[in-house]
Amino acid sequence: MPMGMGRGWGKGRGRRRKMRMIGFIPQVRHFYPALPPIGQPKPPIFMTYEEFEALRLVDFEGLTQEEAGKRMGVSRGTVWRALSSARKKVAQMLVEGRELIILPQGNEVPKDIAEEGP
Repeated sequence: MPMGMGRGWGKGRGRRRKMRMIGFIPQVRHFYPALPPIGQPKPPIFMTYEEFEALRLVDFEGLTQEEAGKRMGVSRGTVWRALSSARKKVAQMLVEGRELIILPQGNEVPKDIAEEGP
C-alpha cells in the first residue's frame, strides 16, 4: 500500500489550523512600487489575512499581542509569529521595492459573521 494510504492517515500532517477571526478585510490588497524595477523584477511577496490582521491590531490599533490574540481567537504566540512574518514582509517590500499582495489563506472568518453564529 502506498505511503499515506493506510489506516489512520489523514490528508496532512499535524493538527488542523484553527479558524482566525478577522475584524477587517482589506479593500486594497495589492501594493506595488511607483517606478518599474531596474533589471529582472523580483517575485511578489504574499501576505495572508492573518498576518495583515495581526499587524493591524498591534501596530495600527495599539493592542498588546495578548489582546490581539483574544480578538483573533488564537494564542499570543500565534499572533507573535504572524506579526513577525508580516513586519518582515513589509520591510522586504520597502527595501527591495517589490510588490505586496494580501491574500486569504482559507481559515479566516470575518468577525461580524463569527459573532452572528447559528
